[in-house]
Amino acid sequence: MNRKIPPQPAAHAIPVAGEGKRGPGGHLGYLLRQAQASVRGAMERTLSDLDVTSAQFGVLTMIGAYPGVSGADLARLTYLTPQTINVIVGNLERDGAIQKSAHATHGRILRLYATAKGQALLKRCRTRVAEIESEIAGLLNKDEERIVRRWLSEVGERLTETRR
Repeated sequence: MNRKIPPQPAAHAIPVAGEGKRGPGGHLGYLLRQAQASVRGAMERTLSDLDVTSAQFGVLTMIGAYPGVSGADLARLTYLTPQTINVIVGNLERDGAIQKSAHATHGRILRLYATAKGQALLKRCRTRVAEIESEIAGLLNKDEERIVRRWLSEVGERLTETRR
């Protein structure tokens, strides 16, 4: 028995960023994710010759900002899984960028610190990422940037799983 395949609707061209649902008329959550993916891609490209991923940069940034942070807290700060943190921490430690030490009273908790090598690497990464952030900020005037920063912060605060 020969079945007839019904005609398929014409394929629609997928819009580029900024057009269709990928533009101002798109859903806010999608637009946030699109922006995040674009920023991450730009960071991956600019950090690639330093052999640093955007996730490693985020982890190293938070260890630099919060010396002695635990792996569990680091996972929460970077929005990465504990398993991913373990891999990244292991790689950064192997490369001499960070070191671990046991917590003074809770020996099973490991505290993480950037080494001098890690601090130097972080500085090189920050210089490159600052160019990307400058490009992003250049899309806004100072008042708009302040509003966007406050809005993004409030979105994170309001929708976080650990609401007060």
